[in-house]
Amino acid sequence: MGGCSAVPGLCRSPHEGSATVCETDHLEPSGMSRRNLMGLLGAAGAGLAVAPVLTSDPALAAATDLALDPKTLPADPINYEPPTTLAADSPAKDSAISWIDRNSHRIVGLNDRIWEFAEPSLAEWNSSWAEADFLRANGFTIEWGSGGMPTAFVATFSNGTGKPVIGFSGEYDALPGLSQEKGNPQHSPLVYHHDPYAPTYGFGHGCGHNALGAAAAGAAAATAAAMRARNLDGTIKFFGSTAEEQLVGKSVAVRAGVYKGLDAFVDWHPGSSNSTSWASSNAMYSIAFHFLGTDGHGGSPLATRATQDAVTAMGMLTEYQRESDHAHTARVHYAIRQSGQAPNVFPTLSSIWYFAREGSPARAKVLMDKIIKCGEAAAMATGTRMQYRIMGGVWNKLGNKRGTELMNANMLQVGAPTFSAEDQAFGKALQRSNGSAETGFASTISELRPPATVFMGGGSTDVADISWQVPTIQMGTAHQPDGTKNHSWHHTATGAHHAGHVTTLAAAKYLAATTVDLLTQPTVVAEMKDEFARRTAKIKWKSMLPDDYQLPLYEPPKWFLQRTGQAWPPPGVTWPPKRIVSTETAPDLGPALPPANLPPLE
Repeated sequence: MGGCSAVPGLCRSPHEGSATVCETDHLEPSGMSRRNLMGLLGAAGAGLAVAPVLTSDPALAAATDLALDPKTLPADPINYEPPTTLAADSPAKDSAISWIDRNSHRIVGLNDRIWEFAEPSLAEWNSSWAEADFLRANGFTIEWGSGGMPTAFVATFSNGTGKPVIGFSGEYDALPGLSQEKGNPQHSPLVYHHDPYAPTYGFGHGCGHNALGAAAAGAAAATAAAMRARNLDGTIKFFGSTAEEQLVGKSVAVRAGVYKGLDAFVDWHPGSSNSTSWASSNAMYSIAFHFLGTDGHGGSPLATRATQDAVTAMGMLTEYQRESDHAHTARVHYAIRQSGQAPNVFPTLSSIWYFAREGSPARAKVLMDKIIKCGEAAAMATGTRMQYRIMGGVWNKLGNKRGTELMNANMLQVGAPTFSAEDQAFGKALQRSNGSAETGFASTISELRPPATVFMGGGSTDVADISWQVPTIQMGTAHQPDGTKNHSWHHTATGAHHAGHVTTLAAAKYLAATTVDLLTQPTVVAEMKDEFARRTAKIKWKSMLPDDYQLPLYEPPKWFLQRTGQAWPPPGVTWPPKRIVSTETAPDLGPALPPANLPPLE
């Protein structure tokens, strides 16, 4: 997705195969004085250098507090005190939380089933069905195939006038190589594929999406139950989202208009603390590169266009850029997905997959172009042919201060997760195996602080695209002990353990409590919308995906299509996809050398 100004004549053509990137006028400072600006950027001396950068990049600036009304900004970010009275006491909220308590075994059961399925992105056949079936059993209607993706769905519950409309997000994809036995603090893959030359581990929920989907579904069902019991007006829309790990699902669905008509969106993600924030994230491009060459034999390597050399050279070139040609906000990382399978066989096809992350779509585009140049150079040096394809593209996240304050107040009202002594012993054992300080799981609500005034980069999420359509609130719970990393087997180990259950149920309560307030406090929703309008006044969202983007789909099994009532392929999808096949010929090594027994030329 790329930002595009309403001002005509400022769009420029991008590199072939990428999305349009538009140069826009800066966000107006809203009458902010030099003192206001310096206060926001901090007294460390970086303010003067950073301020022009923020205001010249509209997507980056909109995500900072520079875009807010100075009257509502924290006067002193260091001594900011979040409001504590936003979370209301109400019978409806009590009903929702009581529903979660009564149905905790069902929410935990859904969590554990998805953990056991551990299905990859875009192929979550069982996981998506389990989540949709849970919601159907609790009064939601289901529509499958959102945005042309078979495992994406929208579940809807409406009562009374149907207004306001609040969105939930459910994810359920796992990660490769992160299989792990539940509750085991020592590395022991649950699924181990034996190969004496290259053993591999199975998929595992090392990002906690089993909990993410289960808690959100539980919160949506609890809110619907409270709406029925207390006759609350409103609509709950639950978006079952595929392929978050590949940053595909939501960005494609947003481009297709799936998220239109929402008044607010609530989301969460498992983490290592019980916290919320209105901070931003990195925009990102996902690009797959394919190098095509010729056959060769390890014992006779001459006259071979070596594709394995090409991916190795590309990795080396992008590594060399890190020190001198990447900003501090940039993140570049890659995986060689396909190359040589035996030392004596030169592959005719090798593939390498890159993520290019930066603070805004425009900055991510610059970074992506540098990576593409490295691919072109690697192909030129090895005599191979390079193709690349944009697999995904997501914006930087647009936070909402007022919505975050509402979530924080509800987290404090509900209270922190309560871990047992056994839970904490397990958490400390995980930390010990990781070499981290043995502090256990976080058992307090972290203090809400304003985001850093200077964005320093980080991860990415396809929730970001939603955040540019509707005011979006995010929070996290201590689903893994501090010091252990996300996308690790340590996180997989907690996913179906009692400690993970505790924070999954806490997350469901935080989401449900906040949503009840959104349904019953129109003033807060109006304040969130006013903030959203101010942040987006000078920038228009445009998908970072190219116009000819093709979904990276897998064909569903017949039982899934029949059960969900879908046809294959989806509209607009060509199936089978075009094959990538090498047609290269051997390189020219020059005139033949003279026979070895001839005398030398004089």
